[in-house]
Amino acid sequence: MAGSMRPAGDFRTSYAADRTIFPTRGSWRMLLLGLLVLCILPLQFAGVTLVSSYWLALIIQIAIYAIAALGLNILVGFTGQISLGHAAFFGFGGFASAYLSGKLGVPVALAIPLAGLLTAMLGIIVGLPAARLKGLYLAIATLASQFVLQDFFGRAQWFTGGASGASAEAYSIFGISLSGDRKYFLVVLAHLIIMYLFAANLMRTRDGRAMVAVRDHYLSAEIMGINLTYYRILAFGISSLYAGVGGALMAHYTGFVSSEAFDLLLSINFLAMVIIGGLGSIMGSILGAIFIICLPEVMQSVVRLVQTLGIGQGAAFTEGLAYMKEMAIGLAIVLFLVFEPDGLAARWRKIKAYWKLYPFSY
Repeated sequence: MAGSMRPAGDFRTSYAADRTIFPTRGSWRMLLLGLLVLCILPLQFAGVTLVSSYWLALIIQIAIYAIAALGLNILVGFTGQISLGHAAFFGFGGFASAYLSGKLGVPVALAIPLAGLLTAMLGIIVGLPAARLKGLYLAIATLASQFVLQDFFGRAQWFTGGASGASAEAYSIFGISLSGDRKYFLVVLAHLIIMYLFAANLMRTRDGRAMVAVRDHYLSAEIMGINLTYYRILAFGISSLYAGVGGALMAHYTGFVSSEAFDLLLSINFLAMVIIGGLGSIMGSILGAIFIICLPEVMQSVVRLVQTLGIGQGAAFTEGLAYMKEMAIGLAIVLFLVFEPDGLAARWRKIKAYWKLYPFSY
């Protein structure tokens, strides 16, 4: 009887056990089940689709933005830096991949990671002066990089197509085209899994722990022998790598890249994903992306419901509701900072802990 009973409590006897990605068999099963469901979503059975093209496109956007938000979380949540120019790096990755595949003839499957590496190099260059700054000064420096790169996108006709933008080749591998929502979904899902696992394992390494030390108390980290400048620059490079891969995936998904799409508002949206999802949480980046991408859809449904009920009519009312949709992201950030400062990931952990200890959850 005693041998069949499982121990109550949390017994972790090593650092590896404490930082394991999937601590229980149940988490492994849930992961495999979730991946199976995601792989089945784009399939068609007897002419019947499980998910409409509209929702599939929405899921693809969530996955792409989650990759970029994950990179920003490594910089902001794990290293304690700030960046208001993440959208510019996202755009640079898109333009770089389009240039490599369209002008240089590099296969799209290879152009995407190469674009990520080029964006990482750009992030390191930006990080060299920014690594010695902090607080408001760092925010201004990264904001400057946003506007500098935006101006570059508009003027570099040879690279970006200037104001006309640039076309991006359809994704193909070994001569097999994977364009279209149902095929491209699997491409984006594969990239998301790879980038997620890379980030999760990075945080378990010596470099990942050093980044967290820089975030928690940089003076103590420096006394311990951690090179602050090196890890801040490294964080900028890794963050830009993720942004570049995400931008490249978006470019080949839409088939067109325009400099107007990568403005300051997109950078704020990325920052909102990190804050709402949870600073310093890898899973929180995905949850934050889901929240921010789905929020306008929810607001649009509310607008349609209000108009259906006939509560408000006229152009002024419709325009006011459109402004409310734009304000929703800012309001969500404020509400989360006040009522749920640790983000959705922390709330999810609390829910899991509650049911794990139920009925003695108190």
